Amino acid sequence: MRELTKAEEQVMLILWDLKEALVKDVIEKIEAPKPAYNTVSTVIRVLEGKGFVDHKAIGNTHIYFPVITAEEYKHFAFDKVMNNYFENSYQSLVSYLVKQRNMEMDDLDELIKLAEQLKNKK
Repeated sequence: MRELTKAEEQVMLILWDLKEALVKDVIEKIEAPKPAYNTVSTVIRVLEGKGFVDHKAIGNTHIYFPVITAEEYKHFAFDKVMNNYFENSYQSLVSYLVKQRNMEMDDLDELIKLAEQLKNKK
């Protein structure tokens, strides 16, 4: 799996939400200023080439749908961030969240409870 560009991610978020769509459906979901039809069509074809999207043809119309789930991409993106920025250390990640993002104590308590629940399941 490869990383998505900003434009590709924007289109994928829409396709994950809609499940399947025509190019015009995707454009309708994009906030103004709306990109040109050809721009969105090109992004979708690139996504198809990367294996994120496929289509079914009905006459001259193409209905596009995601073949990679949002969860699969989320897992890929998270692993990349963990590896590149936190040296695969959850301690580094939590430390960053607490120190740099001013994580609230209630949120930290919830995170600890979740970690304990997961630990007890193992």
